[in-house]
Amino acid sequence: MIDDLYSARILMLAANLPHAGRLAAPGGTGERVAKLCGSRATVDVTLDDQGRVIAFAQDVKACALGQAAAGVLGQAVIGAAAAEIAEARDALSAMLKSGGEGPIGRFEDLRVLRPVADYPARHASTLVAVEATLEAVNQALAERTRLAGAA
Repeated sequence: MIDDLYSARILMLAANLPHAGRLAAPGGTGERVAKLCGSRATVDVTLDDQGRVIAFAQDVKACALGQAAAGVLGQAVIGAAAAEIAEARDALSAMLKSGGEGPIGRFEDLRVLRPVADYPARHASTLVAVEATLEAVNQALAERTRLAGAA
């Protein structure tokens, strides 16, 4: 069963992290830490006028599972709106914790992490990048609203 957990696909995703680093002037930043293992994701985003991600950077220090989730996220997040990211997070969480089918659409590749469901101690690290991304997008949206109200 451990071979399924660390499949070649998961290890490939973990090794190839798109958009690694930080943005110079992000519209929003999110950070999540998995308390059990210390996996950490810091994500910066910039949004377009419709609230979709147009720039994305991630600094992820996590196990192979957290890195793999961040790899999928980095491949698919450009063009995503907050609702899509929230749906992906909820579907990933349900897949890990309650036998859900997993994300659909642009984030469907997160389904490769289905074997993690059998390892509850690894759920939080698998979710850190997605949760940090949603936090960053929500922060960028809130800042936009604050600035519009101040104008």
